[in-house]
Amino acid sequence: MRPPLTNDAWRLVGLDIDGTLMHWGGDMSDAVVDAVERARMCRNHVVLATGRNIVGMMPVAQQLGIRRGWAVCSNGAVTVRLNPGAAGGYDIVERVTFNPRAALELIRTELPDAFYAVEDLGVGFLVNREFPEGELVGRQRVVADFDELCHDEATRVVIRAPGVDVSHFDTLVHRIGLNDVTYAVGYSAWLDLTPPGVSKASALETLRRQLGVYPDHTVAVGDGNNDIEMLRWAGHSAAMGTAPDHVRAAADEVVGSVEEDGVLTVLDRLIDPDRLAVL
Repeated sequence: MRPPLTNDAWRLVGLDIDGTLMHWGGDMSDAVVDAVERARMCRNHVVLATGRNIVGMMPVAQQLGIRRGWAVCSNGAVTVRLNPGAAGGYDIVERVTFNPRAALELIRTELPDAFYAVEDLGVGFLVNREFPEGELVGRQRVVADFDELCHDEATRVVIRAPGVDVSHFDTLVHRIGLNDVTYAVGYSAWLDLTPPGVSKASALETLRRQLGVYPDHTVAVGDGNNDIEMLRWAGHSAAMGTAPDHVRAAADEVVGSVEEDGVLTVLDRLIDPDRLAVL
């Protein structure tokens, strides 16, 4: 059994954004912003670990007041170091890529009418057609030919099939055998592809080693399929109350929903009031 969570037993925490820190309408409560700030003041590495690209992650970091530190983007394929002196406010410290051609061609055969997007790092996405408003963050450049989506290495690919049941995606990826990628199925027929072996957990593990943090001194909070590896990786993990059953099963505890700011249950236990009193 893992040890209980106390404010002296961790030094690195990975926090998912959407559905964990941020409500589905795009709001983040003042209480959550304050708790993240106080946790960071206690000499801890608070790392945003998200499926969002860099463009989508940066405004959240700014809202949280995180100007320095690390963030894991694109489900672990991209790690940045936040740096207010750098162009855009960050430096890319690691990127892992793959050739998406085989996976895209397989899925396109099954879902010819789907939306397809390949991440354009630091800019947005190359797309076969524009995604519905608000679904992708950053500039969308529509390519003239589908082959343009496949010709270069990529950090992340998104497939969106409106009207297709989520269970259909699960069945599809198992049937066609996506062996050369890591995939995560979203809540609304949304499929994320990243390089093989890459996840939020793999990126956080690299950071953990670089920062010299003990494995037991890690925490993770998330709510989606793309958080499962991270929840299993952490010394202590929590799933949000809105998470599917199999995501909850990967965590050490289940906290309240994002609407209830359930993440505070974890963050409040990780704040050392004695240290804050002398800062």
